[in-house]
Amino acid sequence: MSEISKHLRATPAFAAALFFATAASAADCRTNGTFEAWLARFKAEAVAQGIVKSAIDAASPYLVYDQRIVNMDRGQRFFAQSFLDFSSKMLPAYRLQQGAAEIRKYQAVFDRAEKQFGVPAAVITAFWGLESDFGPGQGKDQAIKSLTSLAYDCRRSDMFRGHLFDALRLIQRGDLAASEMIGSWAGELGQTQMMPSEYIKYAIDYDGDGKRNLIRSVPDVIGSTANYLVSLGWKRGEPWLRDVRVPASMPWDQADLAIQHPVSKWAGWGVTLPDGRPLPNENLNASLLLPMGRFGPSFLVYDNFQAYLKWNASLVYATTAAYYATRLAGAPPMSRGIGTPPPPLTVEQAKELQQLLTRAGYDVGGADGKLGLSSRQATRAMQVKLGLPADSYPTVELLARLRAGR
Repeated sequence: MSEISKHLRATPAFAAALFFATAASAADCRTNGTFEAWLARFKAEAVAQGIVKSAIDAASPYLVYDQRIVNMDRGQRFFAQSFLDFSSKMLPAYRLQQGAAEIRKYQAVFDRAEKQFGVPAAVITAFWGLESDFGPGQGKDQAIKSLTSLAYDCRRSDMFRGHLFDALRLIQRGDLAASEMIGSWAGELGQTQMMPSEYIKYAIDYDGDGKRNLIRSVPDVIGSTANYLVSLGWKRGEPWLRDVRVPASMPWDQADLAIQHPVSKWAGWGVTLPDGRPLPNENLNASLLLPMGRFGPSFLVYDNFQAYLKWNASLVYATTAAYYATRLAGAPPMSRGIGTPPPPLTVEQAKELQQLLTRAGYDVGGADGKLGLSSRQATRAMQVKLGLPADSYPTVELLARLRAGR
């Protein structure tokens, strides 16, 4: 019998905790009763999982429900923008300048992290800048309160219950006090905004003080972010995104993140660097990414781009973060493409498109107005079916064709 099991058997609350943990459904949330009853079950299960009473007591002032947090979760519209609009807003000149300055300031720490984990300084710094503006923009919400509210709400209760348990473990482990766990409205913590379960698994003590503090310690932020990116599949020494020029004769149906070809094949189709020079002679596979269709910016993206998508599934965010990292690594500003890209769909138009694609037999993950990878893949398939250029970009023209049933 393990020491934990012996401890639990000797805990007076264990019998009640085991009962509540067993009786609660997999989606233990507001449909099962009042918040007070839910909270009692949650605390009992925390004890059953080995979380000490002192950690629960420390968190108790923040184990409250806030409807505002749930409303924010239901109403996200931040990524309902075009790539060019979003990247222009998120990458003002100062953020490029400060990113370069932060790399110089912490060069020794970045060099250590790259040697240990294989993640370049530019990649870490881009996430650091986007997620918290290098520290000041970590958020103003009490993380435990946010996690409690989202765990009680039934939309994604299981996921947020797990994060709430791990927030208590952060207190128990001594990394953070409950009172200092201030972050985003969704419960993310630290200068690169990790959820508590990510914090527990991947945060490391990089400044040698015995704690993993991603709120205040820049070395801990740098080392932990590199460690986390490796867990997302980052490959040492490989590129992530390259700005390219694509010819009008391009077989557009090959522009899909699920399709990879050797760089030499893209070169054979006429893909070049933006200034017309040939692509580097790389023995790597890449996908063609057209975030705004065939008239907008064009990128070759490599296996490391998947780490960006795992960090944040929004294609607009992932592409912005990857592009930002290339700029910090010395690349020039991107080519904005040829012609004028069609305007992005409004949220309501995007919902309607998703509904029509679903009726046509495509799985787009629901009609939420957020055109992610599944919606873009369905868009591409429908463009092929309708004889339109299959560049995966949802347009008003495609929506009109679907409305007309042809």
